[in-house]
Amino acid sequence: MTARAALAIVWVGGLTAGCRGSAAPPVPLSTAIPAASPGSLGFDSTRLAGVIGYLRAEADSGAFPGAVLAVGRHGRLAVLAPVGVYAVSDRRPVHAGTIYDLASLTKVVGLTTACTLLVDEGKLALDAPVQRYLPQFAGPMKDQVTIRHLLTHSAGLVADLPLYDSTRTRAAALQAVDTTTLLAPPGTTYRYSDLSAIVLMQVVERLAGEPLDSFLARRVFGPLGMPATRFLPPPGWRDRIAPTENDTVFRHRLLVGEVHDESAARLGGVSGNAGLFSNALDLSRFAALLLNGGAWDTLQLIRAETVAEFTRRQNIPAGSTRALGWDTPSDSGYSSAGTKLSRRSFGHTGYTGTSLWLDPERDLFIILLTNRVNPTRANTMILHVRSQVADLVVDALTHPEL
Repeated sequence: MTARAALAIVWVGGLTAGCRGSAAPPVPLSTAIPAASPGSLGFDSTRLAGVIGYLRAEADSGAFPGAVLAVGRHGRLAVLAPVGVYAVSDRRPVHAGTIYDLASLTKVVGLTTACTLLVDEGKLALDAPVQRYLPQFAGPMKDQVTIRHLLTHSAGLVADLPLYDSTRTRAAALQAVDTTTLLAPPGTTYRYSDLSAIVLMQVVERLAGEPLDSFLARRVFGPLGMPATRFLPPPGWRDRIAPTENDTVFRHRLLVGEVHDESAARLGGVSGNAGLFSNALDLSRFAALLLNGGAWDTLQLIRAETVAEFTRRQNIPAGSTRALGWDTPSDSGYSSAGTKLSRRSFGHTGYTGTSLWLDPERDLFIILLTNRVNPTRANTMILHVRSQVADLVVDALTHPEL
């Protein structure tokens, strides 16, 4: 079998198996963006097949039990490739529609998108103090913290708090977050902080007048046709969700369809920092929308100017790679974006082994969903895999002008 033929089987057969299998449980039918031949999108099919072969080898070596890779250009899907199995203890083959815990991709797919909508509507001002919207965000220097600081992880907040064992209710956890002491004056240091996302979630909920999950379902995932993207997946979805860690510290069970992140779990599974579940099919629609200036088909979800502002490096503090919510490629050293995506690229990763990178210069997106934390969070091999996949995909783009 030629590499080109093998690629075609992965791409069409995987989609069918993932979405229309007769034995599938009652998971909503997800529809990816339309497929096109890799060659018509400027890719070398043999090289793309090599990316899939690389992922299979990494799954076999233990980097993760299974994964789904989706690569698209110009609003078309070039590759949709499931590899490996659901879990170390569940040897069923992964399908294109397998649902993963997105972990910190929640910050961009969910929370940041909610912020773009509110900015578009004039309800949220990026340079307004957080206290304008959330008075209980109190303490020394907190009157100087702006929404932009939260989105760039420059508010001076600590990285995280042990909410799962220091609080017992959502209300108590939120109070602990809102009253924690800043470690530095706002805008002076970069510190990746789950607390920034939790504070910002409260702002979104105040302005939206409803919980984050219902706001996103009504305003984003429903209109965009992303039925498998949600917080708190129902029990009927369990058989199509990749297990994450066997939690021996907090919940003392294998986590399947429960958010892996402990802070998000203490908040009831709905949080700005983590909690979303999704599959590569749904995320292909989300990625295509952003690359198309916030529009897809007849839907104009976000103004193109707002997409551009949120995905532009903010340089707060000087030298930081962060955009608003999103990250951008590192200038040097390790980056999950690899070394070959353009400087205009933006993306994010998730602790469970997920990543999403978009390159407007090439009109290209790369989605990689894995559950590298199964069987243990000590597994760090995914750090190299994400970078290598990005570079291999760019190398396969032999006709970037198409």
